Amino acid sequence: MSAEGGTKAIIAALAANLGIAASKFVAFVFTGSSSMLAESIHSVADSGNQGLLLLGRKRSERARTPQHPFGYGRERYFYAFVVAVVLFTVGAAFSLYEGIHKITDPHEVESPAWAFGVLIVAILMESFSFRTAIQESNHLRGDKSWVQFVRHAKAPELPVVLLEDLGALVGLILALFGVTMAVITGNGVWDGVGTVAIGLLLAAIAIILAVETKSLLIGEGAGPEVEQQIVAALESVEEVARVIHIRTQYVGPEELLIAAKIAVHHDETAAEIARGINAAEEKVRSQFPHARLIYLEPDLYQASPEETVSETAAS
Repeated sequence: MSAEGGTKAIIAALAANLGIAASKFVAFVFTGSSSMLAESIHSVADSGNQGLLLLGRKRSERARTPQHPFGYGRERYFYAFVVAVVLFTVGAAFSLYEGIHKITDPHEVESPAWAFGVLIVAILMESFSFRTAIQESNHLRGDKSWVQFVRHAKAPELPVVLLEDLGALVGLILALFGVTMAVITGNGVWDGVGTVAIGLLLAAIAIILAVETKSLLIGEGAGPEVEQQIVAALESVEEVARVIHIRTQYVGPEELLIAAKIAVHHDETAAEIARGINAAEEKVRSQFPHARLIYLEPDLYQASPEETVSETAAS
């Protein structure tokens, strides 16, 4: 569901941004508004970003190779990080530059009807894209808040599209505000103010995306709650006395690596240990289908001196 939902949201955003970008450029030609130019570049950057997300998803589906034995799942994280960089450099930096230039050298907005018409149409189109991203995200979000969903989602596409669409909607409102104030007051400085506000907004979103996708790119674990559930599943197998320690890491949005050292009973044969390991892997995969890579190391557990003292005192 995450793959299909992510692709649907990306395509909806791409279609909306291409149409919006073309209409904004037309409005900029007729109005000379820096807010319209900033929003045009913003939509072009967003369209390129959606293309990068689709490219990352496609490349991540390549089969494992000897050089990349765990596959290419992290390509999706890499391209999501590139999206954050593009959004910051192309969208935010250009908007800030253009806004500051307009404030220092203001000009009246020409043919404001074009700007108003295009901005209203763009808001409607962007709202459709944002609505699609929300609907697809709700399939995966569960009872998490939106902040928790963006911070903890392992598939990067939906959080990226959500934040991009949110930024686009707020940016359009800021552009509408800047153009409206410039027309009402006759002072083109307001147009520049709206443009600077758009740049600051895009910079904030880009930083959030960069921080979250960087964490995924470096390698995130399954989280304490999920790891406890995995431990419980392993220890429910008769041949597993206890889990000594466990490490988890997502090597792709839908592929979890689990490495654990498990304590086996000292009188078990090799065949019984092997049977127990297979049963433990099957138990974990039945509860966590995305746990495709499981490595279990059998060992004999030796209690630490502190644990021995504690157990003696308790008895």
